[in-house]
Amino acid sequence: MSGIPQYNQNLTEPDQLICDWLSKIICEYLPHSTSKIWHAHPVWFINDNPIVGYSKQKKGIRLMFWSGADFEEVQLNVRGSKFKDASIFYNTITDINEKDLKRWLDKSIKIQWDYKNIVKRKGKLERIN
Repeated sequence: MSGIPQYNQNLTEPDQLICDWLSKIICEYLPHSTSKIWHAHPVWFINDNPIVGYSKQKKGIRLMFWSGADFEEVQLNVRGSKFKDASIFYNTITDINEKDLKRWLDKSIKIQWDYKNIVKRKGKLERIN
């Protein structure tokens, strides 16, 4: 076993339940995306551009949308200081609102900043239309 299932399996049981559920919903809702362990965490990409991922942190499981700051969603209240990311933390599987998650995933397809070419553009982000 490798990749995302192994990442999830290495967590405590409550965190594993959260991550397994997140992974299932993300894979179902973004069937044309690719996924891999990137910078030590599960991440889903559309056309090699990072869209959504999660990681285990002190505050819980952090679900991050790379372009989430532009989603106009109050629940995604953990904002990045340098880029356009926004996140939410989960501590139990019951914290996950599937309707919200699917809405955010829909927005992640429609609202994207070009992280794939950020190095080529010397740190400048551009919106993908």
